[in-house]
Amino acid sequence: MSAIPSTTVANLRDLGGTELAGGGRVRGGVLFRSGQLDRLDPVADPAVAALGVRTVVDLRTRAEREARPDRIPEGGRLLLADVLADQVAAGSLPAAARLRQLLADPVAAERELGGGRGPELFGQIYRSFVTTDSARAAYGAFLTELAEPDAAPLLFHCTAGKDRTGWAATVVLTLLGASPETVRAEYLSVNAAVREAFAPLVEGFTVQGGRPETALAVIGVVPEYLAAALDEVEARYGSMEAYATEGLGVGAGALERIRARLVVPPPAGGADPGAGTG
Repeated sequence: MSAIPSTTVANLRDLGGTELAGGGRVRGGVLFRSGQLDRLDPVADPAVAALGVRTVVDLRTRAEREARPDRIPEGGRLLLADVLADQVAAGSLPAAARLRQLLADPVAAERELGGGRGPELFGQIYRSFVTTDSARAAYGAFLTELAEPDAAPLLFHCTAGKDRTGWAATVVLTLLGASPETVRAEYLSVNAAVREAFAPLVEGFTVQGGRPETALAVIGVVPEYLAAALDEVEARYGSMEAYATEGLGVGAGALERIRARLVVPPPAGGADPGAGTG
């Protein structure tokens, strides 16, 4: 996975190039992940325009979308896939959907996340990615769209592009055949970009008396968060394949189309001619 030096989209990355079992890799230029697209400007940001994005999958809540609406690339279509809708309907807005609010209020952040509660809370959020109806519907819609013949290049995102988006990337890469070690490394690789994007808010948070470790629990990702969701998949379904088919309702045919689109097999000899093309 490689970072794309965008000036208007935070944490923009191409899943292409990720190594897969057997020497294959993920095809480049097909599947991208990022933070929200409220500042996207293809005219001022040629790196984004060059991607040719056809489909954007927005994993955010309705409140997040209304506060900072996406700017969709010209000619692109938008698919709404609200992962946290069930929790919002139940009167709870998880911290993953309130990053800016929490960083603006150290007292509230400390009350909710201090004393080591942050990792526990985010672990519960990650487990909900596997267990709630809205999350299963959202991730199922994402995979189903990815299997459509005219969907790619496809970009998926949430607010910071680390939690809801990180789980979506984990699901795809695992289904394509990436090793657990590779999946974990790719999941953690966004930390630098996320911390850079939120640096002004974190600085303001600490100036107001907030503890740096509390802020980091909000904006960063750690292996334990991902492990919570993976443990839930193992306990409920036994494998990522069963989670996709039984839990998300994605047919085996759709998974095969995704693999055909995204997997570049190992070359018979010499350089890989397809790793960087869509």
